Amino acid sequence: MNIDWSISVRIRRNPILRRCARLIMDSDRYEVYSALSDNILVYDLARGIPYESDSVDAVFHSHLFEHLDRDVGRRFVTEVRRVLKPGGVHRVVVPDLEIVRRRYLDDLDQCQHDPEHSIQHDNFIEAMIGQCVWREAPGTSLRRPLRRRIENALLGDARKRGQTHQWMYDRVSLASLLASAGFRQISLRRYNESAIPNWESYGLEVTATGEEYKPMSLYVEAIK
Repeated sequence: MNIDWSISVRIRRNPILRRCARLIMDSDRYEVYSALSDNILVYDLARGIPYESDSVDAVFHSHLFEHLDRDVGRRFVTEVRRVLKPGGVHRVVVPDLEIVRRRYLDDLDQCQHDPEHSIQHDNFIEAMIGQCVWREAPGTSLRRPLRRRIENALLGDARKRGQTHQWMYDRVSLASLLASAGFRQISLRRYNESAIPNWESYGLEVTATGEEYKPMSLYVEAIK
């Protein structure tokens, strides 16, 4: 079951916004919107998880957790543990702050030896904090003036759309959070390995050519 609260699924659920979809989306975004699966449960996970306790074999979320406020994130982790069956797997994928920070520091050192290199240094700062400080959604900011005004009026700013990062995690902070919620056997994973049975057959972390879908990610699993 896929649970989603993205702006696309909310547009699809709302009769008024659904009629405006062609107006507020370019052809590429409308193609993705039109291809949305029918088995998506439209639900805001900040409100909890709509399943009974001890009823789920595995919970997997990728590049979701960093979009939750920290207090909401802590409640969400507790909710995941509640709905999992004993022995169930919680797989968390987030941007890896450690990787981003190391790349920033490496580039900082290079700037000291090559001043001309500093022209590109802002890109490494952007990778660390850029998505935390967005105001306008990046896709909307590139639209023509009329469409830009319509999108912002109907959909709100980047935070309202859930596009901003509210926190960043590394292997220590994420493991500590999971442990505090009562999870055990917390382990680092690779994109193509998991304690979830038949993980590779789902193709959830790979591109069409079998490569890692989101490089520079942190993959952590924990057991209830």
